Amino acid sequence: MTIQAGVRRILLLAGLTLAGARCDGETFRLATYNVENYLDAATQTRHVKSPESRAKVVESIIAIKPDVLALQEMGEASALEELRASLKINGLDLPFSERITGYDTNIHLAILSRFPFSALRPHTNDDFLLDGRRFRVSRGFAEVDIQVNSNYSFTLIAAHLKSKRPIPQADEADLRYEEAKVLRERLDQLFATNANINLVVLGDLNDNKDSKPIKEIIGRGRHKLVDTRPAERNGDAPGAARNVAWTHYYAVEDTYARFDYILLSPGMVREWDRRETYVATVPNWGLGSDHRPLVATFEAEDK
Repeated sequence: MTIQAGVRRILLLAGLTLAGARCDGETFRLATYNVENYLDAATQTRHVKSPESRAKVVESIIAIKPDVLALQEMGEASALEELRASLKINGLDLPFSERITGYDTNIHLAILSRFPFSALRPHTNDDFLLDGRRFRVSRGFAEVDIQVNSNYSFTLIAAHLKSKRPIPQADEADLRYEEAKVLRERLDQLFATNANINLVVLGDLNDNKDSKPIKEIIGRGRHKLVDTRPAERNGDAPGAARNVAWTHYYAVEDTYARFDYILLSPGMVREWDRRETYVATVPNWGLGSDHRPLVATFEAEDK
């Protein structure tokens, strides 16, 4: 099946069309998606992503039609451009892009946007001390200011924290917590500059909501972030305690977990549309990635 044919099938199943997936107007849509080794050239530890898997990633993104898309596990710049071009061929033009390279030379963070960036502040060299040794934040943090229209802008920070895979240098949970502390320090700096900032923190944070890293990032008090907790659109009431919100499947343990997040500042919450916030579900989603995309929608006007 071609990418184009697959996209049409996904949209029909979702009850959408390329021309009418949603009405553009005073709202905009954010998404985050770990695309699992979207590489067009092999590294020492990772393989090239298959054409079938890349096609499924494109289908999944087209089905949600984001205006701004944060990507984790992106390969080199050529892989990002190939993905952007494939999306454009299928009706989704995201002309503005940012890709950062951190200490991890295999996979990277990237952002694609329909709207222009008014500022780029990549964080690629942040470090920390752990047990007397200095470590760098492995994938860095991508920070951009996005100008939605003449009256509305927001700051977006994309992250991909240390995985749960053990490494010999240090405990993986300790590394993830230290990375989370570095990220929270940056958030506190932004709040100190503008307490009412429109701010989104999103990405693959590789831990559960009650873990130390997630609690550290969310924070406390007047600058505490709000967890949007997207869930499947399966008929359950939005926000129901037992609706389906997992985002990641780990085949080794046959487990499902919520590792991906869209977190909002109190200022951004006022524009948030809860009804249009969800975990994307497409047939055979696992062919594209071991993660599922998350979507959140906002009004483009300060409330």
